[in-house]
Amino acid sequence: MNLVWDGLKEAIRLIFTGDGYVFEVTATSLTVSLTATGIAVVIGFSVALLLAFRSHPGRTLTISVFNAGLALPPVTVGLVVAIMFWRTGPLGELRLLYTPTVIIIAQAVIAVPVVTALSIAALQSLHPKLRLQILALGASRWQSALLLFREARLGLLAAVMAGFGAAISEVGATIMVGGNIRGSTRTLTSATVLEVQQGDFETAMAFSLILLALIFAVVVAFTFVQQRRAMF
Repeated sequence: MNLVWDGLKEAIRLIFTGDGYVFEVTATSLTVSLTATGIAVVIGFSVALLLAFRSHPGRTLTISVFNAGLALPPVTVGLVVAIMFWRTGPLGELRLLYTPTVIIIAQAVIAVPVVTALSIAALQSLHPKLRLQILALGASRWQSALLLFREARLGLLAAVMAGFGAAISEVGATIMVGGNIRGSTRTLTSATVLEVQQGDFETAMAFSLILLALIFAVVVAFTFVQQRRAMF
């Protein structure tokens, strides 16, 4: 109990004293995770729209793959991405390993199946003939897509929140591809692991509490939008 209390006091001290290291790590976490989530939303929504209403060979298998991706091991993703961007790997010439960019890529790979699977479920919960009715009324494909997204907005916002949670809470792949470099690729999760390894449990607890507060703030914002739109 003392450890939790000391961690809470340390978190408050680090936040309100304007500790540059804390804000640097927090900014890195937010930047890479929000960017990865944005990429996952673009890909996930697009794929979900294609799979939710069109029957074609392999559709069920494809959806099963994305559903299985909900349990995709982050360390496996980190290993594959690290191999791809290693200096002797297929994409090694890009020299992206141990940069924020490659962390974004790894987190996006983790978040895409989450957003896609939940978005497919949200769209499939709509009436099967709704899309045909919208098209019959003269809507273009883009207008149809926007109307369908609007109708399924509650489930889609839940998919976005889940994707963000999967991205920002990830640690294994982040350390593997980012290297946990201070001032560059160190995030709240990787900083927490480092502090634990060094035996500084109070600071580790502080970083954990800051991470939880950050996740809660972002999710509350999304939930406010979700529930506000639910009333209209």
